[in-house]
Amino acid sequence: MSSRDARFDGVFFFAVVTTGIYCRPSCPAVTPKRANVRFHPSAAAAQRAGFRACRRCRPDAAPGSAEWNVRADLVGRAMRLIGDGVVDREGVAGLADRLGYSSRQVHRQLTEELGAGPVALARAQRAHTARVLLQTTDLPVTELAFASGFTSVRQFNDTMRETYARTPSALRAQAPGTRGRAAAGIPLRLAHRGPYAAREIFDFLQRRAVPGIEETLGAPGARTYRRTLRLPYGTAVAEVREPRPAGQPRRGHWLDCRLHLTDPRDLSTAVQRVRRLFDLDADPYAVDERLGADPHLAPLVAARPGLRSPGAADGEELAVRAVLGQQVTVAAAARLAGTLVAAYGKPLAVPDGGLTHVFPEPATLADATLEELGMPDSRRRALRTVATALADGRVRLDPGVDRDATERALLDLPGIGPWTAGYIRMRALGDPDVFLPGDSGARHGLAALGAPADACDAWRPWRSYALHHLWNHTPPREPKDA
Repeated sequence: MSSRDARFDGVFFFAVVTTGIYCRPSCPAVTPKRANVRFHPSAAAAQRAGFRACRRCRPDAAPGSAEWNVRADLVGRAMRLIGDGVVDREGVAGLADRLGYSSRQVHRQLTEELGAGPVALARAQRAHTARVLLQTTDLPVTELAFASGFTSVRQFNDTMRETYARTPSALRAQAPGTRGRAAAGIPLRLAHRGPYAAREIFDFLQRRAVPGIEETLGAPGARTYRRTLRLPYGTAVAEVREPRPAGQPRRGHWLDCRLHLTDPRDLSTAVQRVRRLFDLDADPYAVDERLGADPHLAPLVAARPGLRSPGAADGEELAVRAVLGQQVTVAAAARLAGTLVAAYGKPLAVPDGGLTHVFPEPATLADATLEELGMPDSRRRALRTVATALADGRVRLDPGVDRDATERALLDLPGIGPWTAGYIRMRALGDPDVFLPGDSGARHGLAALGAPADACDAWRPWRSYALHHLWNHTPPREPKDA
């Protein structure tokens, strides 16, 4: 905190009793006296203790804690679901049901580790969502309150005053010139910590872009990735700009994003899904320190600091695309997925550039003939099998599922092998420690480095990132994925 180390933004928060303010560790304000400082494990805990968010460092907008994304225990799974808006949509009972625990157990464990229960954590997220909507859209305050997840205008007003020491109207007045911008989408800065290998992740997404639901515009170094999203209350188009290449001046550690929502209630869910896709809550310092200590990977890590492991904007979509990508090239998989989208996807009310549809729902594909794909019967059966399992709930791919149990459920399905199940686990479930068995790109990368086949055992718990280093090291032999 004294050194304003941004690596710890989102890892913990500090509050100052003499000012009643809480901050992120990198706050540029004068460092307070240690006797006046209290530390909190979450923004919600600081708010629960009566502190309001700093107006300079905006701690509520800090990157998410990498620990909760990595952890596969109850607290990690709960935090991912709360971030996805489950408490707002289904309540604490719905959260507990998804986790397989009682509401009391969930509340107790979250309070013990984060200093706040699920309601307080969701409330902190609602306040941040409301501030974004206040300062970037022209929505009436009453409509905005419900769009942010609050159940009453009074609760909304009380929370905003407690969190920011400002009324909603005063918060809106702090952002002059933003009114009327709703039609142009909601502009956001999606924060990340540490170095970010943007070129590689934009390359990865561009190569796999599915016509109709994804497109990449512009030249490398100044690209915009665009895609459609199927969300709980409606649809959206997300646009993310590629930051300047390494060596060129940048304004800060964030990606510029713009969201076009059909229903503003989907804002927090859309943000979290874009963050997962771009792996924005990773801890590159921990990853690079571990992998960079390996003599085989050290040169690769030095060449690409902050390399990310892309997630998925929609787990169900990713699973279908993984099955489509079996035994074909990346380009062929994207073409097949585009054919699927054109035949079975839901059209947007108004096409937006090259974006015309949202990806088809599993229930639609479960009953489809899929003859348009021109695939062998065995592969079409595998695709329908996965779609049916997703539609009837035998396989769930939301952020809070148990990763081991989900992988076993996938492997029980005919036509799904270890590579496909592992790829879904890595991307749809955001597992940082997956090394795909039998992957040709990984084998070629290991051989090029002169590393033994079991070298990956030393790369735990970051084998997913090591796999991406190998793939980027040997681009001519791309993995046959989705």
